[in-house]
Amino acid sequence: MSISATPRAATELDPELWCLFDQYVHGQIDRRGFLDRATRLAVASGTTSAALLAALSPDFARAQKVAPTDARLKTQFVEFPSPAGYGKARAYVVRPSQAAGPLPVLLVIHENRGLNPHIEDVARRLALEGFIAVAPDALFPLGGYPGDEDKAREAFAKLDQTKTREDFVAAAAYARGVSGGNGRLGAIGFCWGGGMVNLLATRVPELLAGAPFYGAPAPADQVGRIKAELVLMFADNDEYINTAWPAYDEALKRAGVKHTAYRYPDTQHGFNNDTTPRFNAEAAQLAWGRALELFNRTLR
Repeated sequence: MSISATPRAATELDPELWCLFDQYVHGQIDRRGFLDRATRLAVASGTTSAALLAALSPDFARAQKVAPTDARLKTQFVEFPSPAGYGKARAYVVRPSQAAGPLPVLLVIHENRGLNPHIEDVARRLALEGFIAVAPDALFPLGGYPGDEDKAREAFAKLDQTKTREDFVAAAAYARGVSGGNGRLGAIGFCWGGGMVNLLATRVPELLAGAPFYGAPAPADQVGRIKAELVLMFADNDEYINTAWPAYDEALKRAGVKHTAYRYPDTQHGFNNDTTPRFNAEAAQLAWGRALELFNRTLR
């Protein structure tokens, strides 16, 4: 994974601004709430709150690593049944155009904005590592990713999460049987997607490996069902997620689940996302390598 530099390091930004931005990203305040509450910080920096938000928001084009038209890859959108969910689900499927024999399969699970261009790019990066990447879109029942992060976040809040969870269980079933796959399944996810990796580990016994990035833990009463090996990635400054980790760690230990957790110094929630200033190149490269090591060891 090649990583570009960001125009401004996360460590240069006011910690209070990061707290506000996390609240905004996770739907605890809306755009107007962020702009109003960031005004004081903006004035102190000689700018506007709108300019601060623009600087923190994703720049998909700048961060893209693998073009959708890359000749080394075959890409397609597929639909598959989800009878216990919304009835039908959709995913972006990426595979190497040249492959010697069946390949391991990875579910690639997005944040709380649906299948945006960044996660599609992550799927393509993983395909270049020799995996078939299957990236479902939770927003498909509501028309798919709308092309705007604010609209995507608003739409995400309208999902029936019970049905959405079933759509991802259906996606795991599709991925296990995808053409060209070797039947061995792993999952990687970010933020909301990290929580979904933890949840799927309790629901899909065939899941062999999971790499949740700064995700919510699996329900405590279901941890005993986990068969997958987990490598869990945590940001240093991420109180909401990190507070839940000690109890989850103990539950995983009691259940005998093989797992390793890493907390990356001087990082913010979302440090792997190279479309925003939260990106930390050193931590992201290390975490990416650890995830690949897990998947190469357990799925091939």
